[in-house]
Amino acid sequence: MPQEPQVKIRSFNKTDRQAVRDIFYATAFLGEPADAFFDGKEIICDALTAYFTDYEPEACFVAYADGVVAGCLIGAKNKAVCDKIVSQRIFPGLIWKALASGAFFNWKNIRLMQKMLCAAIRGEFKAPDFSTEYPATLHINLKKEYRAQGIGARLIGAYCDYLAKEKIPGVCLATMSERAGAFFSEQGFALLHTGMRSYFSHILKRDVPVFIYGKILK
Repeated sequence: MPQEPQVKIRSFNKTDRQAVRDIFYATAFLGEPADAFFDGKEIICDALTAYFTDYEPEACFVAYADGVVAGCLIGAKNKAVCDKIVSQRIFPGLIWKALASGAFFNWKNIRLMQKMLCAAIRGEFKAPDFSTEYPATLHINLKKEYRAQGIGARLIGAYCDYLAKEKIPGVCLATMSERAGAFFSEQGFALLHTGMRSYFSHILKRDVPVFIYGKILK
């Protein structure tokens, strides 16, 4: 029987940046690589991780095993501040990068943007405001070979301890995975809201649910 790896949970440092980007890219499509829905790795990595690693690295944690970053949690103490910086500083850069790389002229990417625009028009991105009780947010991903070994729970624990020390009252997150939802429930998160997303329907041939979970920190 193979021996489980020795895993260290530690704070993120700048040398982890590329590893974090690679992990999020490799798991962006319901646990699978992002190239299923978008061609342009740097754009996707910036969109998913740049705020967290570049503007609030102190709220990020990594799981280190076998000489590599096996998983990571990227967080923000105030999601509203995060969203503002993304829209004002990061998103404009993504537009220029997409124009310069020709990403806007790739049919796969055009199809996704069309689907996301339709989803926005239908109001699929609207959700109740939970920011008073749950101002913080997080995203967590692990490499496939390190899943189901308790590493995710340890990353969540480290992050929640950090938020509690910062006197943050609660944290919320969104996931499209029912399996992930079950994991978060095990970590003490409560289901706050359920919605639907249609922008992957051209790939999956179905709409997918989105679940928002929150946890009060004491």
